Amino acid sequence: MVLLRLLVFLFAPVVSDLCSLPCFINVSESQGPGTILQFLSFNCSSYMPIPTLELLNVQPPTTFFNPPSLARWQGTYVGKLTLSSSARLDALMVNHYKLQLKFTCGNHVTEGSLSVDVQRDLSHIQCAGQFASPAGEMIQVPETVTPGARLYTLLLPGLELHGAQMSIISAQDLPHFPGPFSINQQGWLQAPSQGLLGQAQKVFQLQISVSFGQRQSCQGMVIVKVLPVPSSQVSFLEQAQNITIPENLAPGSEVVQVRVRGVDLRYEILSPVPSPLFSIGRADGVVRTTTPLELARTSGTAVSRLQVKAFEQGRPWASAELNLTMNVQLVNLWPPRCLPALLVSQIPETAPVGTVLNTLTCEDPDSVGATLDYKLWFRSSSNPASLCLYDRVLEVNATLDCDTPGACFQHAASILVLDGGQPQMTTEVPVLVMVTPINEFSPACAPRTFRVQEDAAPHTLLGSVVGTDMDYPHDNIEYYTSGGPTTFAVDRLSGEVHLLGPLDYEQQRLYRLTVLVIDHGQDQNPNHHRSGSCTITIEVEDVNDHAPECEPPFQELTIYAPLGRSVEVTKVSCWIPQEPQRLTYSYSIVGGNSQNRFILQGAILVHSDLVLGPFWPEQPRTYELLICVADAGPSTPHLSTTATIIVHLVPRRASTVATSTHRTTVPSTMTPMLVTDTEAFWQPQPWFVVVLTATGALLLLALGWLLGRLLQGLAQLLQAPSKPAQALLLNSNQGTEGSIEGFMEAPKMEMSQAPSSVMSLHFDGRAQDSCTGRDYLFNTHTGARRWL
Repeated sequence: MVLLRLLVFLFAPVVSDLCSLPCFINVSESQGPGTILQFLSFNCSSYMPIPTLELLNVQPPTTFFNPPSLARWQGTYVGKLTLSSSARLDALMVNHYKLQLKFTCGNHVTEGSLSVDVQRDLSHIQCAGQFASPAGEMIQVPETVTPGARLYTLLLPGLELHGAQMSIISAQDLPHFPGPFSINQQGWLQAPSQGLLGQAQKVFQLQISVSFGQRQSCQGMVIVKVLPVPSSQVSFLEQAQNITIPENLAPGSEVVQVRVRGVDLRYEILSPVPSPLFSIGRADGVVRTTTPLELARTSGTAVSRLQVKAFEQGRPWASAELNLTMNVQLVNLWPPRCLPALLVSQIPETAPVGTVLNTLTCEDPDSVGATLDYKLWFRSSSNPASLCLYDRVLEVNATLDCDTPGACFQHAASILVLDGGQPQMTTEVPVLVMVTPINEFSPACAPRTFRVQEDAAPHTLLGSVVGTDMDYPHDNIEYYTSGGPTTFAVDRLSGEVHLLGPLDYEQQRLYRLTVLVIDHGQDQNPNHHRSGSCTITIEVEDVNDHAPECEPPFQELTIYAPLGRSVEVTKVSCWIPQEPQRLTYSYSIVGGNSQNRFILQGAILVHSDLVLGPFWPEQPRTYELLICVADAGPSTPHLSTTATIIVHLVPRRASTVATSTHRTTVPSTMTPMLVTDTEAFWQPQPWFVVVLTATGALLLLALGWLLGRLLQGLAQLLQAPSKPAQALLLNSNQGTEGSIEGFMEAPKMEMSQAPSSVMSLHFDGRAQDSCTGRDYLFNTHTGARRWL
């Protein structure tokens, strides 16, 4: 409540000073920093966001004005404009400022100007220039100057309209002064009435006091130096000149150069002083304009009369004067004025032909109501026919298709407005038409088929999906996968398809991947996208990555081989469980085939002994054969495994059994067993180790003696050697095996003669059981056995 009363108290005295934009105010040059210049009122019914008042710019540029403040008072918003801390107003330097302000109320923006006129302050007027300096202002006059002639004009800016009182306060006593100098209220310093003849080379110092206002005064000094009579004459070639010039001459334009006889001449304008429209070059005598000569705006410029003086620089009294009359001629000065001064439009590329973009309104300040001519001129456009101008209306003239690179997006043109005056004046209204893109087409991609081997490493590049989009910029799309297997991934930007995980031809040979293509950056609305899709087929190529497996991998057989005949031992049965369709394999014996008594006929192992010779074994013999089984066919690499077959070969003479004409194969029923043993670790105390070692040594001695006795007894009982303890199982996944060759010599066997009762039962073969070691007789036709 207290704050509200304070605001009312502050603003109440200035309610009558409130103004709205545009506004014009006057301010004295004596006002210093912090001075409140003006209160501005604004109406705004929106509270959010809070209204703002901004100072956009100041002409001419200066930092004398603070940014305006804004406060709410009695239902309106009041802005306050103050002078900044750097403000130093001077009406003689700049007497007018134009401030451009912007008031924002919600979505409504108001701009306006505040004109500030700086007024002279008599209390701040002071003597200035060389006149007020300690050295004073020096003038030179000839001794032949006319008595009472004007020698000098004292100009103090700002005092000519304020009735300043001037007087000479220094002494002018005889005989140094020929008579008193005088100065009138116009600042004219006049020679003494007695003249200055005979005063050559003398210098007179005159102290002048200037009074104005109430108790306001200043002082300065004028030094008059009298020069001797000149020895030459200065004269103009013409005594008077009439000059006609157009009003559209720019400031600083040359009007005329006066022609004078004389040496080392200088020039000045005697009247009017000061001269507001023209100036003369002090050294070259060229008369130039100093301000625009606008007859419609400035009165008294149609005819101007100048009095020009030419004088020698070293002897100013050697001078001459010339009268010039300047006649200013009316011309077609102002070009047409148009609203708006700049045409900016924004339309979508799908805008139909005939759409109105803007309407231009122009008039001629020199001739109101005159007919104007309009022309459309394109600055940069790939299709100049896309826009047209009917009278003052700018319309779309052709389809604005922006799907070709550089086709549109921006049309820069100008409307030239010409008047009918002389010289003809033209106004150019810039036109900028921005065409916004529209996402019209959906992207697409073609189905592709990629092939990849099943042993391809992760991150392998399979290929690329190529998407297309007709909207500009072309093919500005991203790639995504829609569901499908996670084994593959598509690069979001390039569309490259990469492998992420392992492949298995035997589990899945074909994959289908749906790829989504989504465009972006092709519409004014960044969230407007179009999409398409295509199916990518990925075919997995088979790679030989599984070695064959044999069942069983280990065989132990005992055969009786008749002399000079071949006997089929066994058939090696192998396959690849992961690839049941693979049926072709190669077989070879890579170890244990001493004397080459075994051959392979495909997968069948055959004992071949067709050639008689000294190598025929007399006693049973054991062969440990290593059979290499490799897959065959076009797939690479070729993988292999090794099967172990232990063959106990028992030679059989032809006289033993006369009726034996068949091959005999005794398969072993033994299969390998994998035993896993877990061994616990225990670290005893040292004393316990010593005791245990001694006890163990005694126990070993006792066991050794007992085992020796048992072996002696067994040696007497056993007639045949025991079977090999263990066979070797060997597998290889790379298809390269070392050849292993081993021989296990069987002890000699004593072949007993079969009794006559056995022969009568037709037991034509004898063998040894691999489990018990006992011998038995068998019939090759019926399979009947009889233990011995």
